[in-house]
Amino acid sequence: MSSALVIIDVQQGMFTFQVPLHRGDELLERVAGLLQRARAAQMPVFHVQHDGGPGHLLAKGSPGWALHAVVAPRPGESVIEKQHSSAFHDTDFRAQLQARDIDQLIIAGIQTEMCVDSTCRAAAALGYRVVLVSDTHSTFDSPVLPAASIIAHHNQTLGGSFAELRAAAEVSFGGN
Repeated sequence: MSSALVIIDVQQGMFTFQVPLHRGDELLERVAGLLQRARAAQMPVFHVQHDGGPGHLLAKGSPGWALHAVVAPRPGESVIEKQHSSAFHDTDFRAQLQARDIDQLIIAGIQTEMCVDSTCRAAAALGYRVVLVSDTHSTFDSPVLPAASIIAHHNQTLGGSFAELRAAAEVSFGGN
């Protein structure tokens, strides 16, 4: 089995909303730790970057569109630019995974109920084994639910049916 780390939408703009990202500093620390361990194990890393379109906080080329410096890609690491929630929709992500014979995705990032959820479900539907890093995805409080509840709900919903849940400390990069 060949695995890849997939970091979804950890972009500057996600840290500048009026509503703060739930435990944003902790998220960055955990994602950076995963990234460091994946790189040390020479595991492929894919950075996913959302383009919200003209005028959007995450519009391509805007300051918010940039990947966060703490987890910025290094030369040789793939960047998947997308305009939809799923990293697979209208991108060459699947082709890049197939070219490297990758069949398992270790997923972390932002926004739990949108791009993380959509990518997990699409990956499972395409036959990939998915590991969702349960403490390394985040979102914002909504008018109806606090972020912590959204995250817990998605861990429960995605876990088992669409993904295997593992905490960051339980993710192993050896032998992949």
